[in-house]
Amino acid sequence: MIERVKRFRPNPYLLLVLTSLFWAGNMVMSRGLRADLPPVGLAFWRWVVALMCVLPFALPHLKGQWPVLRAAWRPVIFLGIFGVGCYNTFSYVAVQYTTATSATLLNSFVPVATSVLAFLSLRRRLSRPEAIGGLVSLVGVVMLISHGSLDVLLGLGLNVGDVWMLVAVLAWSIYTVGLHWRPQGVHPMLLLAAFIVVGLGVMAPMYVWELSTGASINVHAGSLAGILYAGVVAAFLGFVCFNAGVAAVGPAVGSLFIHLQPIFASVLSAVLLAEQPQWYHYAGMVLVLGGIFVTTRRPSTA
Repeated sequence: MIERVKRFRPNPYLLLVLTSLFWAGNMVMSRGLRADLPPVGLAFWRWVVALMCVLPFALPHLKGQWPVLRAAWRPVIFLGIFGVGCYNTFSYVAVQYTTATSATLLNSFVPVATSVLAFLSLRRRLSRPEAIGGLVSLVGVVMLISHGSLDVLLGLGLNVGDVWMLVAVLAWSIYTVGLHWRPQGVHPMLLLAAFIVVGLGVMAPMYVWELSTGASINVHAGSLAGILYAGVVAAFLGFVCFNAGVAAVGPAVGSLFIHLQPIFASVLSAVLLAEQPQWYHYAGMVLVLGGIFVTTRRPSTA
């Protein structure tokens, strides 16, 4: 039985699908509780909760793998800053000022930015299925968030929230490509714990500044549940699934699954907010899923 558990390897595509589901739920939660959860405070306590989840799995490996981790301090700090310290903090700030439609559209450019950065830094060219699949999925995302209307799409103007979202997109793309240089021989949980510690160090002064402005968490059952969801599901489980998925399929294909987030967000909004899906939701879902299928299907062999 133990040997079977050791040999168990979850499907990387399933892990990436779950990541998008977890993060879509996080977006719905943060939008619904934005009046009670200021952005930096939510990001900070989200990662404190995540660290508490990670430590029991990470600490047993610390003594034996500390020399490897210490020797790779540069990529650890780099990945911790961009993956933990910047992306979620900036995206939480963004949704305070911009609409969910604009934020989702801008976030959907992560695969494009990741592909460009992967080419510039790793000299990795997209294959034809990856290029076609990425384009088809992007069209599906635009269909979803523009409600199938060109007027809606053209009416999306940049504001300060959109700028913050663009910065968040860049930060996540840098993190995704940077996983290529993550230290080998370090247990994934220990590596994630190191990223979180670095990220909390980056967020701490920002959180102090936010508190000095008078913004604080409105503590009640809903806000505490939101923080727990963000920490346990979106941060802990989401990062574990995403890191494992990207390690197996690469940054370009892995980031393509971010296109699933608008689909899950639409479904969650229908279930939790009683918002009924429209024709453009179904059309966008078909395009997104079709693009991912084209990108991830295995070529036939004789």
